[in-house]
Amino acid sequence: MSPRRNESAPPETEEATAEAGGLDALEPRPGVSAVDAGEATPGAATVDAGQATPGTGTADAGQATPGASTADAREATPGASTADAREATPGASTADAREATPGTGTADAAEAHEDERVAAVRRVSVAQRRWRAAQLAACAASLAVAITAGAVVLGAVRDGGTSTVASTPGGLSPQLLASGDLDTSIASLQAHLRAQPKDFDGWATLGLAYVEQARTKGDPSRYPQAEQALDRSLGLRPDNESALAGRAALAAARHDFTGALKYADKVLKQNPYSERALSSRIDALVELGRYDDASKAADVADSRRPGIPVFTRYAYVRELRGDVKTARRVLQQALGTATARGDVAYVASALGQLAWNQGEYDTSLKYYARALAADDTYLPALEGRARAQAAQGDRAAAIRGMEQVVNRYPLPQPLVELGELYEARGKAGDLSKARDQYSLVNAWIALARANGVHADLDTALAAADHGDHAAALKAARAEWARRHTVHTADALAWALHVGGSDAKALPYARRATATGYRNASFLYHRGMIEHATGHDKRARASLKSALDLNPGFSPLGAREAREVLEATK
Repeated sequence: MSPRRNESAPPETEEATAEAGGLDALEPRPGVSAVDAGEATPGAATVDAGQATPGTGTADAGQATPGASTADAREATPGASTADAREATPGASTADAREATPGTGTADAAEAHEDERVAAVRRVSVAQRRWRAAQLAACAASLAVAITAGAVVLGAVRDGGTSTVASTPGGLSPQLLASGDLDTSIASLQAHLRAQPKDFDGWATLGLAYVEQARTKGDPSRYPQAEQALDRSLGLRPDNESALAGRAALAAARHDFTGALKYADKVLKQNPYSERALSSRIDALVELGRYDDASKAADVADSRRPGIPVFTRYAYVRELRGDVKTARRVLQQALGTATARGDVAYVASALGQLAWNQGEYDTSLKYYARALAADDTYLPALEGRARAQAAQGDRAAAIRGMEQVVNRYPLPQPLVELGELYEARGKAGDLSKARDQYSLVNAWIALARANGVHADLDTALAAADHGDHAAALKAARAEWARRHTVHTADALAWALHVGGSDAKALPYARRATATGYRNASFLYHRGMIEHATGHDKRARASLKSALDLNPGFSPLGAREAREVLEATK
């Protein structure tokens, strides 16, 4: 399973938090556009730190998200997958509900239980070394139920009162969410909302913070809290820009890209220069497979609000077209303007991923080192470094690094990658360890679905290689029905292939590679399907192209590609 763009979005500029404090964002700030980045002097663009808004698919969104999405990274991220928020929303007692004064009971209970919910996921990860697959599957179901129930109960927002008051900028420091400490920022927002429960911008900011927390911590149980906070904001001030932008980010994080586009367009009708909405619109169009429209949207965003969030999306749209040179130039320009640690980590990781996609492992490791120098806990950089180490043959370091990632946040892609590293190593007990990783993917998918996330792409990719082939095909078809992207075409092609329907798979495999996107995993899938359908000359060309582009694209896939090439000489 090769990495796809993080669907979560990249870190936003200070506009996101400034908007939450009621500051005017209608006028574009001075900046250097991505189009002019080649002639721009590094540092010329004014970019302030902020928080990421999943858009990807990312990228999650940029995962971002680059990570995005994110998309997916670019992946946003991002966030969405962007690109994917939690922490209980302050709530009042029933007696005080009419006044909507958030009481300390619910908020403090959420604080107390937040670590318990994170610990529950981590306990599942620790259990991987002791439990068998069936036990892990049972744990997945109970984990999803427990976390979902806790999210609903602890995150419930009570409506009270209908009048609104002006936001209080002094109560919401624009630097607060830019500080990088989301937990502290959320606690401060909660305290502020206890004092100012009718601050609609405050509720919108809290909702966005929850979305970002879900993305960075890999826990979709935050999404109900985000939805409740954003609904509270819209109840206090219908159609306010900050909350609509938040709804776009939340929709993208849940992989509802049609909804994300709808909310982004609503924001842009009010404020054509909203950086967050311009970015979300690009993410949504990318993740819907509307690449021509996404390219136009990126050009518009670049002309209106040049800066890191737009630069990273602009680069990913170009990468999807096979224009790696422009993508690299724009990302390098973005890195040259980055000053906040979060921005540096995000953009450097995006450059690392771009280099890895081209098989440039030394360059990739250089960028991941820069990202980790800015933030030594940044998961995309830790994961990317492990992936590059594996591609260079340093399997021991790669396994240690990927274990570090999944022990913190057991997400589908690193879980599968760690499982494949175990399989490739082949020591005693490694196959059992690998199966445990694949079973943990089911835990995350169950949790994601319980919290409103369309997880069919994750299901299809993981199940096709390491699970139920019928489930993989069902999930891939469901995802294809929602959106026609290169990633969904590839997933459907591969699911059809492993299910024995190679003739049906081939058109989708060709569609996945039709845009010029340079992805070794896509080429490998196409080559294997061509081989299965008797097109051996084309199969050899495709498999050779995959290995020439990125010889370490997958521990198991690259090995199989070499075996087929050898067998068909």
